[in-house]
Amino acid sequence: MRAVVSDGIAEFGARDWNTLVGDSYPFLRHEFLLVAEASGCVSPDTGWSPRHIGLYDDKGKLLGAMPLYEKTHSWGEFVFDWSWAQAYQQAGLDYYPKLVSAVPYTPAPSARFFVSDPELKPVLLQAALAYADKCDHSSLHVLFPREDELGIFEEAGLKLRKDCQFHWHNHDYRSFDDFLGTFSSKKRKKARRDRRHVTEAGIRFRWLTGHELDTAIWSDVYQLISLTFLRRGSMPYFSYDFFVEVAQRMPDNILVVLAEQNRQPTAAAVFYVSDAVLYGRYWGSNSQYNALHFETCYYQGIDFCIANGKKIFEPGTQGEHKISRGFTPVSTWSAHWLARPEFFAAVADYLEAEERHIDRYIEAVNTHSPYRNQEADQPK
Repeated sequence: MRAVVSDGIAEFGARDWNTLVGDSYPFLRHEFLLVAEASGCVSPDTGWSPRHIGLYDDKGKLLGAMPLYEKTHSWGEFVFDWSWAQAYQQAGLDYYPKLVSAVPYTPAPSARFFVSDPELKPVLLQAALAYADKCDHSSLHVLFPREDELGIFEEAGLKLRKDCQFHWHNHDYRSFDDFLGTFSSKKRKKARRDRRHVTEAGIRFRWLTGHELDTAIWSDVYQLISLTFLRRGSMPYFSYDFFVEVAQRMPDNILVVLAEQNRQPTAAAVFYVSDAVLYGRYWGSNSQYNALHFETCYYQGIDFCIANGKKIFEPGTQGEHKISRGFTPVSTWSAHWLARPEFFAAVADYLEAEERHIDRYIEAVNTHSPYRNQEADQPK
């Protein structure tokens, strides 16, 4: 068996890669990663150089794969290590390039090891560490792995970092009103008031899958997303060409919620859809409307999950405003290895203190749950 580091996803056969990855993570499918690289959104020019690892048997059969990138910055990761980079700089050392196993610009928990045999998972991690050592990289970071993979990282000496996101869980709700029935009276009235504001503004919604999204609609959607990014001083990580192409290649995995007023687009949200999970990603609007963001990004997503039997809705990072809309805190993780022992020891101490802070934070925000029963939205 041999480990091979590739310079792009195109070096893997699409069928071989997708057989290992499965259908649970649309943003780790060969099609998604290929379009991201081919469009130039994920490339050396953007600071994301593909270094995906493949494990092959003696006959050239792919037995395992791990998404991996060489990074020259820390943008688009959503696990913040800027202070670590600054510490290296102050010591006269180079923090970049570093190695990162993640989905570019996509903070969704997902598997990081894709194998035909579970015993090959540690082999993939050792291959990544060996490559980091060979190339004299400062560090290896595995972002948003699944919780059942954490033991592999700990056994290899990586340090775990804890954070949290806010997810929604579908307990076989029959309708949105059925879901709201689990809220306290005050929180239920607030959610209904949110929705009423949007309806009274004359805004209506359409759910469009990749099959229904032509270039004209994508043009409107991308303009809305770009406007919102520009207000924050940047452009979207993914380009218009990326969205058009990925929707054509993965039409069943793309959902756009389009808000229209007087039949004109006024807001949009882009989602990815898997067998059981809805992933919220990008949002944009051309004006400010009361509660429109909540409706487009959260309530419409909940409606979609209920209507289509999706068990979990992950709307992305941050946002304590999600709590009153029925989302509850869920622990997320990352794993880290630094080549220089003195920095690694300092980071380990920091992560232990940070984890205690995150635990207190989760405990505190849980007290603001809108549910009558505090356990109502916990995963079973």
